[in-house]
Amino acid sequence: MNDSCMILHSIFPVACHDSLYLVGGSVRDLLLGRQGNDLDLIATALPPGILHELGFSPVQGRTTAPIWFRHLPGVGNVELTMLPEGCSLADDLRRRDFTVNAIAMTLAGELLDPLDGRRDLEQRWLRVCSDESFLGDPLRLFRAFRFEADGWRMLPESEALIRRQDWQQALQVIPAERFSREMVKVLAAQDPARFLCRMLEFGVGEHWLPELFRMPQIPAGPLEHHPEGDLLTHSLQVLQRVVEQTPEPLARFCGLFHDIGKLSTDPALYPKHYGHDKAGFEPAQQLCERLKLPAAWGRALAWTARLHMQLNRWNELRDATRIKTAWQAVKGGIADILPLVSAADKPGNAVPRQWWRAVEVATMNTAALGIDAERLAALTAERRGDYLLQRRVEKLREADEGGGQPS
Repeated sequence: MNDSCMILHSIFPVACHDSLYLVGGSVRDLLLGRQGNDLDLIATALPPGILHELGFSPVQGRTTAPIWFRHLPGVGNVELTMLPEGCSLADDLRRRDFTVNAIAMTLAGELLDPLDGRRDLEQRWLRVCSDESFLGDPLRLFRAFRFEADGWRMLPESEALIRRQDWQQALQVIPAERFSREMVKVLAAQDPARFLCRMLEFGVGEHWLPELFRMPQIPAGPLEHHPEGDLLTHSLQVLQRVVEQTPEPLARFCGLFHDIGKLSTDPALYPKHYGHDKAGFEPAQQLCERLKLPAAWGRALAWTARLHMQLNRWNELRDATRIKTAWQAVKGGIADILPLVSAADKPGNAVPRQWWRAVEVATMNTAALGIDAERLAALTAERRGDYLLQRRVEKLREADEGGGQPS
C-alpha cells in the first residue's frame, strides 16, 4: 500500500473505504512515482455529516463543482468531490480532460482505468477523453499546453479538436484567475516557452496576453545588438536563460516581460527603443492587474522593466546611482531577480561584482552607516536625504577599497 492510501486509511473509517477513490492527478503522480502535494478523492456516497465529523469543510467554486476540503499539516490538501446521483464512477472518468487523468484507485490500490490511461501515461501522451473534452471546459487547452511544457505531447487527434473551432468567445467568459493559475504553474515547468509558443500556434488566449501576441511583429532592437531579430524571440531567449538559473516562477515571469516597454515604442523609431525601461513601468502593472496576479508580481515586473538597463550598464553608473538602483530593487522585491534578468538579457553578462555590496549598503540603518543621530536631526529634510546618500556612497567605496563585503 502506498503512503497516500495509508494516510487516507488513517483519516476515513473502514466503513467508508468502499465509497472512496483516489482520482485524477493524484493517481497519475502515484503511478509516475512522484509525491504530489494534494490528494484528490471522489466519493460515491458519503453523508455530509460524516465529512464534517472527519474535519472536512464544503467549498463552493464559482466555475467548478463543490468540493469538501481538509488540510493535513505535512501532507497537503485533501479535496473530495461527491459523485452526482445517477452517475457511475466510469462515467465521471470519461468526462475528464485526458486519459492519463481518468484513472481511479481504491484505497487498497486497485485501479479502475476505463480509457486505458496507463498506456498513454507510459508514453507521456495527452489523449482527450472524448471529443467534448475541450468544449466542457475550454481552459483545458491551456492545461494541455502546460503538460507539454513538462515533456508531454498532445496526440494529433487531440490537436485537431483545438483547430476545429474559434475559441475566442468560449474563453472570454473564463475568469482571468483560472488562466493565471495555469500560467504560474507553467512558469515552474521544464520548458515554459513551449506553453507560450503553443498559445501563439493555436491563436488562443490573446485577450489575456495581448503583449505576447504583439511581440513577433516588433524588432528587439538594432540587429548589431539583437541578431535574434524580433521581440518574441529575444524574450523567450531571456526566459530560457533565467529558467536555467532559478526555478522561481516570479523571476521567470520578470525575465519574459522585462522588455514590455518596447511595446510602447513609436514604430517610426524602430528598431531602437529609446526610454523603453521607463515606458514599461505602468504597462507591467496593468498586465498583472489584468491577470489578477498578486500586487507583489506587478511591483516586481514594473521595477524589473524600469531597472534592468541600469544593471546592463552598471560599470558606467556613478556610485550614487548604483545605491539608488539597489534601493529601488529592494523596494520592488527584486534584489535577487534583477541581476538574473540582467545577466540573461545579454549573453555573457555577469552579475556585477558590486551588486550585493550596493544592496547591503542601500539598506543599512544610520547606526551601521556611522551617522550621529543628533547631527542628522539638525539637518533639513532635503539635506538629510543628501547626507544619507553621501554616507552610503562612502560606505560603498570603503567596501571596494577593502576588497570585501561592507562592514
